[in-house]
Amino acid sequence: MKRKAEEIKKIVKDGYAKAVTQNISCCSTSSCCSGVDQAKNISKKVGYSDSEINAVPEGSNLGFGCGNPVAIASLKKGDVVLDLGSGAGFDVFLASPRVGKTGRVIGVDMTPEMVQKARVNAEKCNYENVEFRLGEIEKLPVEDNSIDVIISNCVINLSPNKEAVFKEAHRVLKSGGKLMVSDLVLAKDLPKELKDSIEAYVGCLAGTIKKDRYLKLITMAGFDDVEVISESSYPVNAMFDNFKAAQDAVVSIKVSAVKK
Repeated sequence: MKRKAEEIKKIVKDGYAKAVTQNISCCSTSSCCSGVDQAKNISKKVGYSDSEINAVPEGSNLGFGCGNPVAIASLKKGDVVLDLGSGAGFDVFLASPRVGKTGRVIGVDMTPEMVQKARVNAEKCNYENVEFRLGEIEKLPVEDNSIDVIISNCVINLSPNKEAVFKEAHRVLKSGGKLMVSDLVLAKDLPKELKDSIEAYVGCLAGTIKKDRYLKLITMAGFDDVEVISESSYPVNAMFDNFKAAQDAVVSIKVSAVKK
């Protein structure tokens, strides 16, 4: 059963709203521990250090990532950074001290509950150089040519229109700006039962596409120097009780590209 774009967005939005309001991980299953502990465990597995995990406001790390885009972004003081699908603000808060008082970090997310959670965290912990905007990554509420670095962590694969996402990313970046994302792609086709699974959509699996197609969409959007910085297997078995059939199909990649 092929799902329509708006249906997919509603499935994802409802799933993440539930996750943030009930404090559970997107891959939370019957065998998982509590949401906070599970989020920390997942973050360690995908590349975050203990110091990074402990540096952010409580409740901002929900364990939704598949890599650490901030670590590969080479952020510097004064940069204006945009996080696509910023959730409760984990990567935004990590980027904040890197860009300093002269820089700014903007998070965009389509789930109102996520944006509200992130804003509360920012105000509670006095983050003065961050901002969270409600919006879709296929139609960013961001001005043309205004961003130095775009980061994103396991979000673009959720979009039913990835071509639009990369075109929007290209639009808002300044000349010389960088796209630095961690995401999931396919090494081979998913089993049909996973493609049709609501849980698999929310868990970042059902929306994934082949790696070659993913990279081609970045190039088609106008980016140059598209490069896979690293690629690794994604521990599906460790994170999803019901998705063992996807273990060899899904890989995590870190990709960089430049707008010239």
